[in-house]
Formats: sequence, structure tokens, C-alpha cells
Amino acid sequence: MAGPVVHGRAKLPNLPWVVESASLWETLGLEDVSLLNDLEAIANAVPHLMPTDVITVNEGRPDPDGAIAVIAPGTGLGEAFLTCDRSGFNAHPSEGGHASFAPLDRQQAELLCFLQERFGHVSFERVCSGIGIPNIYDYLAQEGSTDESPEIAAKLAQADDRTPIIVQAGLEPGRSARCSATLDLFVAILGAEASNLALKVLATGGVYLAGGIPPRILPALQRGGFMEAFRPRAASPTSSRRCRSTSS
Repeated sequence: MAGPVVHGRAKLPNLPWVVESASLWETLGLEDVSLLNDLEAIANAVPHLMPTDVITVNEGRPDPDGAIAVIAPGTGLGEAFLTCDRSGFNAHPSEGGHASFAPLDRQQAELLCFLQERFGHVSFERVCSGIGIPNIYDYLAQEGSTDESPEIAAKLAQADDRTPIIVQAGLEPGRSARCSATLDLFVAILGAEASNLALKVLATGGVYLAGGIPPRILPALQRGGFMEAFRPRAASPTSSRRCRSTSS
């Protein structure tokens, strides 16, 4: 479930759905049904990843018993973490993606003001997810510091989902200054929120990027903007933590 599960019941934040395990097993004639938060499921998989399953963005010296943070920008923004005890790692869900967006600089503060007029409350999900990328693009369009090519402008005007077009154009050098700036700003915000999560859970065991977006924007993550935003928030106890992106 892409939302919190409480006593076998999930009310999804981004869909008008209420899902109950009891209703499911009665309707489907099953003996039992368990609901699991989607990021909790992803976090459960992290200790079982093989070296070929991950791409390292920043190498570190993880504590084998330390907490692990998982942040997953996809359609929305999911967050979870793992703690370790004698039985091994235990995954914990979170709704951190809906926490209030905290700007790092003047441009991000102006982005916040722009989106407050549109949405009221601005969560990290509004700027750090698939649904958030067009929000960043719209802010840069009204800001006026970047140009857009007629080709990309025409594609965006006809698209039901602008995010894939913005991401692809942003990855291709010289194709779209505005899409490239959108991707750079997205990566910086992701780096800052990954750092926030690492500090909150004391993620000395590592920080893992999951979700559908990181594998698609790997070149942008490796250009340096992600770690520039990640490192300023790092305190000395977590200075050795590493960031990784799942390869699938």
C-alpha cells in the first residue's frame, strides 16, 4: 500500500481508496490477507541486495549494525528505514515524503512561495517525485531565467504526463536549458531530503535510493549536485554514510 497501514486498514494519500485486509479476505475467499506499506516492503529487501543490484553514488564505510535509510522518488516520494537487533534488520515505514519542504537557498525559497500559492501546504513530495518535476518546471518557466526549445514546448503542451519528457530532455546536453535546470534542482532537493532522513534515523549503515526515478536519472545523480546538497547537512557521526541507487 502506498500509504500508512494501521490495524489492517490503509487510506491512500494520493488516491480516494480505503483498503481493509478483512474486506479483502472475505471478498476473495482467502484465509488471510496482510497489508504492507510499499516502502516497508522495499526496505525489507535492502539487506538482501547483492553488489550487482546497486550502483554506488558515494562510497563510504557503513556500520554493519547501523540504521539504514531508504528514500524512493517515483510517482510520489516514499521513505522508510531499517534498524538492527539480535534478530537482524527490521524495516519501518514512514510518511516522511509528506513532511514540509524546507528550502536550502533563495531559489528553493522562491520555489516554495510559488507552490504555496498553488497548493497551500508544500510537502517534499510536491517537489521531489514524478508529480513534483512538472511543478519545478512550471516555477522555472515563470521565473524566466531559462529558455525552452519550440520542439520541447510543443511536446509538453500535448503530453498527458510531462515528467518523462522533462527528464529525458534534461539528460540530453543542449536540448533544453529549462529541463536541464529542472533536473538539477530536483537532484539538489533529493540530496537535501536524503540527508535529512539520514540525520533523523542516524543512518550509519547507508542511504539507499529506490523508486522509479533514480535509475532513470543516474547520470544527473553522478554529476555532483546530489552530494553537494547531501554533505552540508552531514554531522560527524554520520559522515561516513554512503548513498546508493538500486539498479532496477
